[in-house]
Amino acid sequence: MQKYWALLALALVGCGSQTTPTERVAADPEAATGFIAKSGQAAQQYMVAAATPAAAEAGRKVLAAGGSAIDAAVAVQAMLTLTEPQSSGIGGGGFLLYWDASEQQLYTVDARETAPAAATPELFLDAQGQPPASFLDAVVGGRSVGTPGILRGLERAHQQWGKLPWQQLFTDTITTAEQGFTVSARLQGLLDLEFHPGLKTLSPAKDYFYPNGQALKQGQVLKNPELAASLRMIAEQGADAFYQGPLATQIAQAVQQAERSPGTLSVEDLARYQAVIREPVCSNYRVYEVCGMAPPSSGGITVLQILSMLESKDLAELAPNSEQAVHYFTQASKLAFADRNRYIADSDFVDVPVTAMLDKGYLTERAQLIGERDLGKATPGELTTLVYADDQSPELPNTSHISIVDAEGNAVSLTTSIETGFGSGVMVGGFLLNNQLTDFSIVPEVNGNPVANRVEPGKRPRSSMSPMMVFDEQGELLHVVGSPGGARIINYVAQTLVGLLDWNLDMQAAMDLPHVTNLNGETALERGTTIEALAEGLKARGHQVRVQDLNSGLHGISRLEDGSLYGGADPRREGIATGQ
Repeated sequence: MQKYWALLALALVGCGSQTTPTERVAADPEAATGFIAKSGQAAQQYMVAAATPAAAEAGRKVLAAGGSAIDAAVAVQAMLTLTEPQSSGIGGGGFLLYWDASEQQLYTVDARETAPAAATPELFLDAQGQPPASFLDAVVGGRSVGTPGILRGLERAHQQWGKLPWQQLFTDTITTAEQGFTVSARLQGLLDLEFHPGLKTLSPAKDYFYPNGQALKQGQVLKNPELAASLRMIAEQGADAFYQGPLATQIAQAVQQAERSPGTLSVEDLARYQAVIREPVCSNYRVYEVCGMAPPSSGGITVLQILSMLESKDLAELAPNSEQAVHYFTQASKLAFADRNRYIADSDFVDVPVTAMLDKGYLTERAQLIGERDLGKATPGELTTLVYADDQSPELPNTSHISIVDAEGNAVSLTTSIETGFGSGVMVGGFLLNNQLTDFSIVPEVNGNPVANRVEPGKRPRSSMSPMMVFDEQGELLHVVGSPGGARIINYVAQTLVGLLDWNLDMQAAMDLPHVTNLNGETALERGTTIEALAEGLKARGHQVRVQDLNSGLHGISRLEDGSLYGGADPRREGIATGQ
């Protein structure tokens, strides 16, 4: 166990461009290669912000053709499957917030993966009941693959809120997959790192990403006829083409016959998968209402807890990213993560005390624990008589976020993922399959107490994905935002919201803020930014400080007082915002 936890701790450290390749691989396969200066984008009618220019453009074309925000989300996700294969795709899952402007109603769609029916709490333990020596041993191969959910989720949303024909939404990606897209510097950089031990050994991924044994190169035109064929079937037959029939059989066979760590995902698991419409979690923050995704996402609750505990602090009187503000933020985060790690899991399987966790009285009491010195390791509050152990999943950084507002004022905040970079490494039909089962706790119990987020058949693993929306005092939509980044997503999104709501920054400026994170341990300050200067002052307050890359991928859109839109994309990645 000691070896396992040492490796796990290493995996949770973030580092990047000024570190060795080995360190970067261990920490964050999406580590930044530097900042790309970006300007916020203005639009009068509609806007989409996504992780690659091709994906954002695919969504813009749909909006220009009169499509809804949901229509655009389908097109963007299809294109991300092709142009950002390391982060998301139809082989993964996601959480979607949808604002219906005419109804003034917020809906959320849970398209998270589920564990196969044959999965057990001991899924990742060996014959002696021990976890793998390396976390990546759990990641690679078929064993980590959950039933993909994103296509069912998008289809369900499209059936209710779509305007354009489903088939039309895949045209752009099918054409691009057949004609080829240009490999980005980011994709080449990730492949050059060779951090994924299965990608160069598992067929057909190794031939696609490392033709002739060499990583794809920036500027190379890459075709994916297999994905084009898969998407054409899905376009013509609906999501049933993925969850039933020949493609479903291919997916199940790829998992069960994987060259490394075969899994149990079956055609029956695929056929029975259902996306779920859930109630959002919402809370007031000052004069605003902030809403996010309910469990199995931990993002919504934890972001709301952080904000609520900061309400007693007059952050508006503090300079953005001042030492005092950063100290308060990290302490609220510690307290929120303590609750998160103890209590949040799939609420269909576990009694998650959501109401108690968001109770203003409870959070006011928790906020009183925030002093002028670091509080050390925070302990969870007493919220239930059930006895749970803390979760034991590192939730490595990867994922993608999409923000969209259409011409009618409807909006989408969608965070989508295949979990770690390049998922399980198992590729079928031109797309990669997820490794989301490693988002469950690797160990099912600690000291005899069950972990709420343990593996169970049909269960959805806990996630930190935090798609969020903010509404003003009249209930009108103000902001749509979210980010990739593993467990640090929660801090990236919460800090951006503080920038927007307390410091009155515009969306691009809020996303540009140098990052600070604390997951109930070290305080991480973003390398190469002005926030590094806070290190000594925070250490004097008792913080354990680490300076490292903090590679978010925020995408956000604001609706301004005159009804126009203003959006932006994270300078740490290659995405853009575009609209009209």
